[in-house]
Amino acid sequence: MASIYRLKNSKNWYYCITYNGRKYQGSTKTTDKQSAKLIAEARQTDLAREENKIPALKKKSIGNFPILWEEYLRAQVVQDVRKSTASNHFLPVFGNKRLNGIAMPDIRSYQLERKLELMSLEKNEGKREAEINFRSVNYEIAILRNFFNYCIEKKYIDKNPCEGIKKLNELSRLKTLSDDEIERLVAGATNKLTRDIIMFLIFTGCRKGEALNLKWDDVDLDNDVIAIKATKTRHDRYMPVSAPLKGLLEGIEKVDGCSHVFNSGGKKIVDFKHSFRTACRNAGLKDLRIHDLRHVFASKMVMNGTSLYITGELLGHRTPNMTKRYSHLVPDTLRKAVNDVWKK
Repeated sequence: MASIYRLKNSKNWYYCITYNGRKYQGSTKTTDKQSAKLIAEARQTDLAREENKIPALKKKSIGNFPILWEEYLRAQVVQDVRKSTASNHFLPVFGNKRLNGIAMPDIRSYQLERKLELMSLEKNEGKREAEINFRSVNYEIAILRNFFNYCIEKKYIDKNPCEGIKKLNELSRLKTLSDDEIERLVAGATNKLTRDIIMFLIFTGCRKGEALNLKWDDVDLDNDVIAIKATKTRHDRYMPVSAPLKGLLEGIEKVDGCSHVFNSGGKKIVDFKHSFRTACRNAGLKDLRIHDLRHVFASKMVMNGTSLYITGELLGHRTPNMTKRYSHLVPDTLRKAVNDVWKK
């Protein structure tokens, strides 16, 4: 059992540990109560390790956060620039701390500060808290959790301070477009390739990567079906080809030696975000993302009477909960269906 206390004429905290019938006392050499508790717990852990002849943690366990963070990044099999971007937020907070001095309250405090920071941004003025997207904060906490797990594996620490930290409620973007806005967006594209991709995404609800990876071998216009492969969910699915989608695909010229449907000069394109932004700017549409075109497809399906189940199947959702975000569109559809039946 570990406890901490103060002496009358001392600002530092002291620890008192009772282990296997013996009492251990000493100074934590800190005036911070939370740090003192951690030091007492660490001392108790050391006693348990000594008693059971378990090697002590590596000395790096008290190393500076930035040094171990760089080690963590170098150890990653796949280098992800998003981790470095996320660290721009938490390195200034934890950069001057020792690894074993970071506890759950520190992580919770960081999460709260980031939450308040996002809520104070000008773009969120006049919006309810539920309308603010905290996905970036949740991602940062997830990265920190992964980092501390790495440190546990390396025996630098033995407890993850992110454990028990719950995610903030995220807002799933459901931005959609009216028919007029769709026409303006397509007209705003400055080249045929961008127009084709935009329309393809709206007609199919595919993710951007699914569209850019689409090959002619996956397109069967004789049977009006497209095979969507190598998806985010790692499951293939098949998309029926509607009349406008068929017209779109028939209007795309095949290039010899290139298997991809959407290409530039016979070379597969990796992204088209710059030309998409140009189309949005020309159309006068603000805060529109490529992924929102997936929501346009889903919204139109549901509002036209398509069940959430079928809509989810077409989108490639693996669980019904992923499609429930569109359930608010169902009541108006049902009301219209009833009125259409009983209208005179």
